[in-house]
Amino acid sequence: MYVPSMYVSCDDNHWLPHWLLTSIIRRVSQPRSVKPKPAVAVARAPALEDNLGEEVEDLILVESTRADGTTAQIMYRNGGTINAAELERLCSKVGWPARPLHKVEAALRNSYMVSSLVLRISGDSRASGSSVGSSGNGGGGGSGQVLSESLIGLARTTSDHAFNATIWDVLVDPEFQGQGLGKALVEQMVRSLLRKDITNITLFADAKVVNFYRGMGFEADPQGIKGMFW
Repeated sequence: MYVPSMYVSCDDNHWLPHWLLTSIIRRVSQPRSVKPKPAVAVARAPALEDNLGEEVEDLILVESTRADGTTAQIMYRNGGTINAAELERLCSKVGWPARPLHKVEAALRNSYMVSSLVLRISGDSRASGSSVGSSGNGGGGGSGQVLSESLIGLARTTSDHAFNATIWDVLVDPEFQGQGLGKALVEQMVRSLLRKDITNITLFADAKVVNFYRGMGFEADPQGIKGMFW
């Protein structure tokens, strides 16, 4: 299991549901021949497309040993089954309005990509009455059996499977915000889309977090393009 260095911390307290969001943000990832915008040059971090890496299903972002001797891992997971009821409990924790479960299930089922943040607890199975699997042979590391896994973050995309994708429903459990997990979640999802040669990536953001997304290479209203709502 590949374990990357820690991500830069950021404030995740401003993740908002897409139906409250007002400003469309478009990530510019176009051929180099596109005419540059007349603006003062600003130094920035290397673009995500310059560091795509390999596609992964599970990626350990944070690992720690708890007081009871068990191992806690926060993992980025690309794909897998998401329980709609568990997702709605997480949405409730961040203050989102309740949604009908059958609609949440349909949204997940019809998404092009669903990525999640999972808290995995591993240790001696004798310390718990149940386990959900073993951490050996590709189970993601840790010590002993996997005692529990819980959803602490999610993002999903819709796409035409060729050119365009839009990121929706980005959220992180308030108990785990402030560790850069939201940034890691969005960046890993963008990398996965770029590996599939989907380069026109959009999302919606409240005005308070526009600069946060700019730091990851997104651009508000590029070349005068505006989001239209009906």
